[in-house]
Amino acid sequence: MRDKWHNIGILGAGESGIGAALLAAKQGMKPFVSDMGKLSDAAREELQSAGIPFEEGRHSIAFLKGCDLVIKSPGVPPTAEVVSALREAGTPLMSEIAFAAHFAEAEKIIAITGSNGKTTTTGLTAHILQAAGLRAPAAGNIGRSFARILAEGEEADYYVLELSSFQLENAEGFRPHIAALLNITPDHLDRYKYELGRYALAKLQITAAQQKGDFFLYWENDPHTKTFLKAFAKQETLHAQILPLSLEEGAQESNFRVGEHSYSLIGSGLMGKHNLLNAMFAIRIALLTGLSPNAIQAGLDSFVNVPHRLEKVAEIDDVLFINDSKATNVDAVRYALDAMQRPVVWIAGGTDKGNDYSLLEPLVREKVKALVCLGAENGKLIEAFGNVLANVEEARSTDEAIERAMRHAVAGDVVLLSPACASFDLFKNYEDRGDQFKESVYKLLSLQKR
Repeated sequence: MRDKWHNIGILGAGESGIGAALLAAKQGMKPFVSDMGKLSDAAREELQSAGIPFEEGRHSIAFLKGCDLVIKSPGVPPTAEVVSALREAGTPLMSEIAFAAHFAEAEKIIAITGSNGKTTTTGLTAHILQAAGLRAPAAGNIGRSFARILAEGEEADYYVLELSSFQLENAEGFRPHIAALLNITPDHLDRYKYELGRYALAKLQITAAQQKGDFFLYWENDPHTKTFLKAFAKQETLHAQILPLSLEEGAQESNFRVGEHSYSLIGSGLMGKHNLLNAMFAIRIALLTGLSPNAIQAGLDSFVNVPHRLEKVAEIDDVLFINDSKATNVDAVRYALDAMQRPVVWIAGGTDKGNDYSLLEPLVREKVKALVCLGAENGKLIEAFGNVLANVEEARSTDEAIERAMRHAVAGDVVLLSPACASFDLFKNYEDRGDQFKESVYKLLSLQKR
């Protein structure tokens, strides 16, 4: 198929689009990058240096229709005018992940998706493999794009890919050797016509093209996963060896079993039951690659979690500050609150994605003493918890949010940023939100030391 790809259109000039363009050029194809927005200075410079033509502020639909293949970046929604026009014209559409996979050995691809936990699980899996001496770059929705790694010619024993539902759209034919679906909970429903089944279908594409000898891991206690996997299997022929995973009752961070061996997360600093599940997936994947339990435990002991996921920032006057900015949906917040062992002053809010906050009410009643709503529009959060909590305030910056949080926090409490929402109302992205939160905490810390 790839022998017929000469003129390649690429929608979007983010990390995925630039990576796809570089890989296409390396393969002797003629890529053209088209972005409806304005390119970043870095993207423009990189494309110019590589001699790759591009346009910004528009899509030349007539030209794109004539391409042999158009690669759609994950940030381009399936409802975009250009996507609809290309479908009507019969122009082949493909995701960056699926495109890149044509130039990598399937046996080396490990792919991880899920509504929650995929960044931690991907980072932990890559770290365990790397600690054992394997070349295992993490890519996809974490760090560099898969296409960029291949374009740069990086040698790898395994590629460990974090994949969002957006990246699995138009990924027909994408075949990972080991695929993991951590969970399915309502997220990004605004992208999927507020239908959980459409979102689940995108997630399940991770196993659709797997073959005999491949492995598909899923959490068997997740009700949505069980329901939608059963429906998916009725429509698709699943060839991979299916490995359902579950935690033993009473499992703790200090002692939990995976198969015949016990493991501990104490050295890693990972908190909460949800991280036991994340670790279980990472361990199972590592075992499938042939690593020994001792090598895996050594990797667990040396792991440092990625920023913005239950990241301990500082402790001021015995008040612990935790940055969980990547918790952009209700279920991620549920995991975070469940992991807290101290009374919580909770900072939440942002761009709502169709959240049902009632799912959090039992934990909020049990764990939370005050809520600070950090967003441009906080009405839905206030409506959900205004009658549940005696203390609900609003803020428009992280400085203000921490100032208001400290009105309610006393020694022994935790101030937890766990937003349940996207960040685009007040911040560039969840990283920017988390970084600003940390900067605000550090400013407070410096004042305390004077």
